[in-house]
Amino acid sequence: MASILVTGGRGFIGTNLALELRSRGHDVWTSDILQGEDAQHVKADVGVYQQMDALFRKHQFEYVYHLAAEYGRWNGEDHYENLWRTNVIGTKNMLRLQEQHKFRMIFFSSAEVYGDYDELMSEDVMDRLPIKQMNDYAISKWAGELQCLNHALMFGNETVRVRPVGCYGPHEYYSPYRGVIPIFVYKTMMGTPFTVYRGHKRIFDYVEDTCNTFANILDNFIPGEVYNVGSKEEWAISIEELANIVLETMGAKSELAVMKGEEDFTTRIKVVDYSKARRDLKHDPKIDIREGIKRYVAWVRKTYGYS
Repeated sequence: MASILVTGGRGFIGTNLALELRSRGHDVWTSDILQGEDAQHVKADVGVYQQMDALFRKHQFEYVYHLAAEYGRWNGEDHYENLWRTNVIGTKNMLRLQEQHKFRMIFFSSAEVYGDYDELMSEDVMDRLPIKQMNDYAISKWAGELQCLNHALMFGNETVRVRPVGCYGPHEYYSPYRGVIPIFVYKTMMGTPFTVYRGHKRIFDYVEDTCNTFANILDNFIPGEVYNVGSKEEWAISIEELANIVLETMGAKSELAVMKGEEDFTTRIKVVDYSKARRDLKHDPKIDIREGIKRYVAWVRKTYGYS
């Protein structure tokens, strides 16, 4: 059994990951800017060193899953001060604490670091090509990866980086800043039209599969490694197809989906390589998009009180 801290533990992935880690018998604490009723949850802001330092003075952790971040491109534009303080200063704070307390860290980056690259997104692309990120969120995540690499060289920090791709599922509440699935599902439930941009293709990964792979990192922690973590390459679908699946699952009229051309400043097609995660982390997704949407819709309806 390992002693683990999950920063951002009240967030979407953090909530699901803490549940998965606890199901495996680990001693899991969470921290977040949000309060929580769990006795092993601490309200603390990663962007404020003093708050995180106080947490580490009271508890010793073998591993830290560092998920705490401001998420999303438009969120990063509208609230860029929060984004840079949390995603970059917050990560620097965690790396400084790692120097002192010698825990192993799993840093959560994003597939957004691949920018507008539309060929096979293998993890070594960033080492071979001068990729340009397309928004502040993506830039902040790449900055975080570089921070991790620099601290490994300068101070011997042991970190694994992960680049999640298209994760969705329970505990992802609606916000206009979230991904397409929670937006499509919530607006369909409310009978509100939503925009579907043509020409974009993605791979979506149900959070249960994602967190299973993330938890497996503890069994084969390789310092310095980086992994794409998502679904199966052959499960890629267009956003138009995704919208149709949501509408069919919810028994809604097709007119709710308002079709438009390609979205500006957004990667058209993400072709992602998951072979490293399969090799090292036993990545083996089970829940395809139709089953995943069915489960997520059930959770959304129950959570918001809609039958």
